[in-house]
This record gives sequence, structure tokens and C-alpha cells, in this order.
Amino acid sequence: MFKDKKMLKYIVIYSIIAFGILLTFNMVKDEMLYEKVDYSTFMQMLDKKEVKSVNFSGNQIEITPSDSSNLKGKILYTTNPAVAGITQPELIKDLTVAGVEFNVTKPENYQLLGLLMSWVFPLILIFFVGRMMFSKMNNKMGGGVMSFGKNNAKLYAENETGITFKDVAGQDEAKESLVEIVDFLHDTRKYVEIGAKLPKGALLVGPPGTGKTLLAKAVAGEAKVPFFSMSGSDFVEMFVGMGAARVRDLFKQAEEKAPCIVFIDEIDAIGKSRDGAIQGNDEREQTLNQLLTEMDGFDSSKGVVILAATNRPEVLDKALLRPGRFDRRIIVDRPDLIGREEILKVHSRDVKLSDDVSLEEIAKSTPGAVGADLANIVNEAALRAVKHGRKFVIQEDLDEAVEVIIAGQEKRDRILSPKEKKIVAYHEVGHALVAALLNNTDPVHKITIVPRTMGALGYTMQLPEEEKYLVSKEEMIDQISVMLGGRAAEEVVFNSITTGASNDIERATQSARNMITIYGMSERFDMMALEAMSNRYLDGRPVRNCSETTAAIADEEVLQVIKKAHEKSIKILIENRELLDEITGVLLDKETIMGDEFMEIVYGKYPEKREADEKAKKEIQSLREQALAKRKEKEEAIKKAREEALRLEEEQRKQDELKAMIEAQEEAAKLARANNEANNDALDSSKENEEVKSNVNDEATEEKKDDSSTNNKVDGE
Repeated sequence: MFKDKKMLKYIVIYSIIAFGILLTFNMVKDEMLYEKVDYSTFMQMLDKKEVKSVNFSGNQIEITPSDSSNLKGKILYTTNPAVAGITQPELIKDLTVAGVEFNVTKPENYQLLGLLMSWVFPLILIFFVGRMMFSKMNNKMGGGVMSFGKNNAKLYAENETGITFKDVAGQDEAKESLVEIVDFLHDTRKYVEIGAKLPKGALLVGPPGTGKTLLAKAVAGEAKVPFFSMSGSDFVEMFVGMGAARVRDLFKQAEEKAPCIVFIDEIDAIGKSRDGAIQGNDEREQTLNQLLTEMDGFDSSKGVVILAATNRPEVLDKALLRPGRFDRRIIVDRPDLIGREEILKVHSRDVKLSDDVSLEEIAKSTPGAVGADLANIVNEAALRAVKHGRKFVIQEDLDEAVEVIIAGQEKRDRILSPKEKKIVAYHEVGHALVAALLNNTDPVHKITIVPRTMGALGYTMQLPEEEKYLVSKEEMIDQISVMLGGRAAEEVVFNSITTGASNDIERATQSARNMITIYGMSERFDMMALEAMSNRYLDGRPVRNCSETTAAIADEEVLQVIKKAHEKSIKILIENRELLDEITGVLLDKETIMGDEFMEIVYGKYPEKREADEKAKKEIQSLREQALAKRKEKEEAIKKAREEALRLEEEQRKQDELKAMIEAQEEAAKLARANNEANNDALDSSKENEEVKSNVNDEATEEKKDDSSTNNKVDGE
């Protein structure tokens, strides 16, 4: 057998090619040497004495032309009429009369070659082509189409995950919920002694990129147990029953490796609700039923913990979420401001940063970003630093990385006409000025008219000073006014409108619609919900749950909100036309204005606003410091609790070792006493044997003496 399968494949392929070439050569050679003629032509050649010799071979007559024939140099052949039952008794006589030599030979046996060509060669070709195709299918389908009962789970050994809770930031609540699972896997006994049962499963729910998989690996890394990782889509493939078999195999392996963690990513691929629809997926439902059965069947006290992740919890089957299966639902949501800063610190640990880099500013400029986004920003900044020949990352690299993620790369080769550039400048300053002069808006961070690759000809960036979890009606209206500030500036300055406000109008319309249909901010509909949010962790698309008539009325309400916000923007810009022109002139010269420079121009006209803004900043900073202090206090408490748990665990371990040592010593002493008693018994037995032997010898000696005395007495007589 060939150990190198690749070499064997090449040998077979080349052999087939060589066989085909040889066969083709033989066929061409026969065509070149032999020429077929009619039987009548053969008879005419015989009459003209153009035949030198004839050979009868099976169903053919081979003819060698004479030197006088035009066909000299070729071997001719024709069909023997005898094959069709037509006898030619005069043929032999004619050949004899003409003086033509003739001979009869046994035809060559081509049956083996025919068999090879008809059956063996095609079968070999089909076999190897099919095998190659099947091998490619195996590679593309993970474990292979024929690995019916084998799961494709990746098994990480105790020291292979390399991830602990130190590598997870911005998810303190989720980590706190998972610490108990880690503690259980560390020391199962103390939970079993008190009668507590560990939750069989925990469901990690959150948007994509928030770190659900990372958290699961961190749990395994902290607990130092094997970690099985598998995607929900890996369970279901082309054969019915494969998914259920893989579920059984996965849990069988997990019980063998216990204690361990089984992580199923994107569990909604197999855990969708069985809604009883006529058209269902029997294979998926069978896999789900097997998963439910296995989760009921295994004993959680053995230390097998099931973790699953999804961003669509609303589609999961209720039976999967009931207590006893996935007992806990752990929300892994988007990080807040402090969380984003902590995540940036984690991802920049191995990146050389300049001393003046402020990760807090980057965290402020990325509201709504998840861990994956922040990791990408840090990497983009590092790449930019290398591109510009620096040995470390500066603040400008990080700021540019944020803008690249938001709007794309700078497109300086896109040259705008002076008129278009002026329109874009007024448009962006319109956004910024409305934002600066309203009370319920975020501060302006940057205004630019440098085009970007994602289609923006310019943009105005606002950064919130604090993390907001509630938004008032007044704040939403002011936000809509800011969105429409660009279009309002075009109307005020140019008395005309352009297509540049398309995205602003789209976002303003969506915000106004949410006010009316979801948030209950309409006087006409009051607190009536006209839409419901679906897939809140994905696209958050609203689903209408009202009639067509009501929806039409709601559209009118939305239009009124947008009109009022638009009128407010126009009023602000008309009242501050000189300020609008001044800031636009600066922007046209510099192309980019930072927030501080912009606000200095605004403060020049509204000095009282400076005091109000500074006061608000101090209050926000104070609140943030309090939040940081509380978080640190909480982290310290958790750290102390964990250290105390580890200390108690270590003390318990030492006590158990001491107890085991004492028990071992007592057992050794008991064995020693048993050995001594056995030795004493053996010694006593040996003494008894010696005494018995001595007595036997004495008796034998006495008997000999008696015999000797008797013999002497007989001799005397």
C-alpha cells in the first residue's frame, strides 16, 4: 500500500493518460497502414492481376497489392462474404489460376482489449473521478458528508484557550454572572454538599461583536477545563438525522471530558421556535428535539456546562429557554463610555502608544461601538502609524481611524467646483451652528468638507459628554432640528436646495416616526404603540401593528414633527446669518475646523453660553468620577470576594490533604499491625511445627531404642 495517497493519485492519473495515448496511437497506426475496399474492387483487382497475396483471417480478407497496382504499399482489407452466409467456391480456384498466394490464419483475440475498453477502463475512470469529487465535498463540508455521527466541535484543552476575564472588558455585569459558573467548576463539592445545583445552561444574548464567544472562552480559561466550541449551523447538513447524531456525539464527548464547557454559537440556527407551520424543517426540528433531550438527560453535578450565544432570542423555542435547560439569560450589550475605554485599553496593550494619547476621547467619539469595532479602530490606527513611518501610535492616528470606520478614507482627488464646495461648507456649518445654539444637543467635535470614500462630501461630528440611556421629547426634536440644519442653511443662503441632505432627511424621518409610533410622544395617539421593534440586537427593524388608516394619520403626525423642527432650524440660522457666514469663511479656508475653535467663534457672540457649557462639563465630569469610583469599588469587592474564595478553597485543599495524610498514616499503621500479627502468627506456627517435629523425632528415637533392646534380647537368647 502507498502511504502517500497524493503520490498514488498521480500514479493512477498518469497511468490512465499513458494508456489512452497508447490506445490512440494504435488506432491511428491501423488507420494509416490499412485501407478498406469493396469486395467488387477486390474481384476487379484479381482480374487485373493486381493482387500479390491474400490472407483469410476471420471475417476479413487481407489483400497485399502487387507492384503494378496503384495501391502499392498499403494493406487492403475487405469483408469476407462467408460471414453473411454467401459462399464463394470459385474464389479459391480463381486465386489458384491467377497465381496468387493465399493463406488462412487464426484471427487475433481482441476480446481482452475490448473488455478493458468497454468496462474496466470506464469503471476505473468513474471511480477515481468520483473519489476526487467526494474528497473535495468532504473538505468543504467540515467533517465530511460521510461522517454521519461525528460532531465538528473544536476542542480546546485546558491551557489552549489562553483567554481569561482579564481579556474581557466592558462587560462587568456579564462577567459577574459567569463567575459563579467558574467557581462551580473549580470546586463542585461545596455546592453539592449544600444541595445547590448549577444551572445547566446559560444563554448569552447581545448584538454581534459584543464578545459573547470571548466570554465563553474566558469562562473556560478561568475554570481551566476543556472547552468545546461549535456553531449551530454545523449540526445540520445534507442528510436527515445527521444533526441529531452529532448532538448525541457532542454530549457523549462532553461527559467523557467532564468537567468541561460546551459552547454553541448562533444557536438560533437549530433552536428556532416550532410554530406548527405546514412547511417546516423536519431535520432542524429533529436536531432541536435531540438537543432538548440531551440537556434533560445529563447530570449538571458532573460539571458539564452548556453556554450558547445568539442575537435573536425572540425566535428561540420556548422549550429551550425553560428552567432546567437554559436557566440563565445573560445580556452582553453594547458597552457604555467607561466600558469602551476599558476595551480600548485591552486591545492597545500590545500597541505602542504615545504618552499624549487619550483613549477617553476615542471612547467618547464611538458611542454605540462594540468590542469588535474598537479592536478594528486600534488596528487601523497602528496601520496608519506604520504607513507614516512612526514607531508608535499618536492621537491623530486614532482620530483618523475613527473617521475611517465612520465615513471611509479621505478622497482628496475628488475636486469640487467652487460653488459646490461653498454649498457643502454652508450645509455642514448649518448643522454645527444649530447644534451649538440649541440646549438639548451634543457638543460639536469636528466640521470638515474633505470628501470621504463612503460618499460623504463633508460631515459634522458631535460627541456626547456623557452616556445617555433616556432621551426626552425635547432632545429628540432638537436632534431632528440639527439633522435638518444643513438643508435649512442651503435654503437661507442660496434660496435653493440640493440632494446633499438625503441622508439627513432619512434619519430625521426615522427619528420622528419613532417618536410617534413607538415612544408615545404624539398628542393625537398619546401612549398608543403603533409599531413594535423586532430583532433589537440586529437591525432593530420596526413592525407595524396598526391599520392602514391609522398609519396614514401617523404619517401626517410625522410630517408635522419634521416641519416644526425644520422651521426651528431656519429661524436660528436667519437670526445668526452673520455668524453662519463667518464660520463658513473659516471652514472654506481650512477645510476642517475642530470643535474648540468652532465654539470660540460662537462664544464671541454668546459669552453667556461659555459659562453654561463649562458648568455642565464640570457636573458631567463629577458624575463620571463618581461612576468610576463606584465601578472601582465594585471591582475591588469582586476581587476580594474571589481572593477570599480562593483562600478558603486553598485552606480546604490543605485540610483535605492533611486529612488524607492522616488517614493514609492510620491505614499504614493498621497494615503494619496486621503484618506484625501475621508475622507473630507465622512465628507461633513455626514454633509449633518445630515442637511437633521434635516430638516426632523423640518418639522415633524411643522406638529405635525399643527396637534395639528387643534385638539385643533376642540375640542373647
